[in-house]
Amino acid sequence: MSKERARRRAAREAEAARERGVRERQAARRARRRALVRRLTPSLRRRRTGRLSRHSRGERAAIVLLTLVAMILIWSFVGDLALRIALVVLLLLVLPAIVVIALDRRT
Repeated sequence: MSKERARRRAAREAEAARERGVRERQAARRARRRALVRRLTPSLRRRRTGRLSRHSRGERAAIVLLTLVAMILIWSFVGDLALRIALVVLLLLVLPAIVVIALDRRT
């Protein structure tokens, strides 16, 4: 009777060891696959850097849109080509100061 129980226990232990080996191989394969996917997928940069990083997407869109509107107005209302170019250059030079004055969040 005890030999039969020992034989059944040995069979159960062998089956458990086999299942454990299968699970370990599957886990190792999953880990390798995850590592490969992580290596091949480009990492997304969470933090924005640069001069426009302090502004939201809507604020940046507004800055670009208003600058384009101002350029269109300059080109449509000013007749002299040299004056048009000078005003556009002046607008682009003064634009950072305008953005800081209008959208500064320190106050």
